[in-house]
Amino acid sequence: MTDTNMIMKAAAECQAFLESAAGQDWSGPIPGLRWTVAQAVAHTADGLLWYATDLAAGGRELSTMDLAVRPETAPQDLIATLGTFATVLARVVEGAPPDARGWHPYGLADASGFAAMACDELLVHTYDASLGLEPDFVPSEELALPTLGRLFPWAPGLAGAWETLLWANGRADLWGQERQTGWRWHCAPLTQWDGTNPRTG
Repeated sequence: MTDTNMIMKAAAECQAFLESAAGQDWSGPIPGLRWTVAQAVAHTADGLLWYATDLAAGGRELSTMDLAVRPETAPQDLIATLGTFATVLARVVEGAPPDARGWHPYGLADASGFAAMACDELLVHTYDASLGLEPDFVPSEELALPTLGRLFPWAPGLAGAWETLLWANGRADLWGQERQTGWRWHCAPLTQWDGTNPRTG
C-alpha cells in the first residue's frame, strides 16, 4: 500500500466509524482525557493540515499561522473536514520528491513519516473519540501494522498490531511490557533509527 493510499484508507475507515456515530452526543468528555469527542476529531483534522504544511515547508519550523478547526462545528462537518484535510496531505505526500523532509518536534520526517503520523493520528484519536461514543473503534490490521512498523520499530511483535499500536501510544497495557509514558515515535527515515526506544519517561 502506498503512503497516499494509507492516508486515504485510514481517513475512510475513521470517517465511516464517525458517520455511524454522528447522531450521538459529541459534546461530552472522553473518559480519561481532557477532550470532548468533538475536540478529539477537530484536533485530528488540525494535525493533518499541519503535516501537509510542514512537509511542504521543508526542514525548518514554520509557525506563521493560527490553525484551529472549530470543535463546536456540527459532527457531519467535522467528519467532512477530516476527509478534506486527509486529501490535502495525501496530495502533498504524493507530490513530494524522495529527498523531501519536513520539520517535526521528533525529527525531520520524510513523506513516509508524515503519512504514518497521519495514520497514527487518525486511528488513535478516532479510538479516543470512540471512548465517548458507542461502540469502540477498531481499525483494520492492514492499517495498524504498517503504521506501527514505521513509527515504532522497537515495538514487540507478540500481540496484534492494533493492540500494540495503542500500547505504543500510551493508551493501553501490553502483557510483559512496561507502560509507555513519555512516548515518542520515530518519524525521520528508518535508516536513521538508532535501534532504541526514544521515549522520555
